[in-house]
Amino acid sequence: MNQKPQWFLIETEQEYNKAIERYEQIKQVTAGDDHKEKLLLVHLIENYENSLWDLPEVNPVEMIKIRMEDFGYKAADLAEAYGDKGTVSKVLNYKQPLSLTMIRKFSELLHLPASALLKEYRLNS
Repeated sequence: MNQKPQWFLIETEQEYNKAIERYEQIKQVTAGDDHKEKLLLVHLIENYENSLWDLPEVNPVEMIKIRMEDFGYKAADLAEAYGDKGTVSKVLNYKQPLSLTMIRKFSELLHLPASALLKEYRLNS
């Protein structure tokens, strides 16, 4: 019988990696016990990330650019994750705001809490 892991507050990088791995396995589930586990993991992972990361107070686009540099990503990598090169370019050039879908995808890709990408920022006219 395959026993499910019991989850507690994440306190180490090893526990964090284990939680991320499990989340990746069940992230598409929309009902049942696995869905409840997924929701718990989201909370535990976010709590751990927020306790570790002292994110600078910059607007979401700058935050994305910083993380792109950290990971060695180019705009094309974001466009591949999002699916629309033109929209990504507009966002990175402050001509269009981030959409909720972009926030979700970039949060996952760049290992950023979604809350860091929700802040308001000024667009170029």
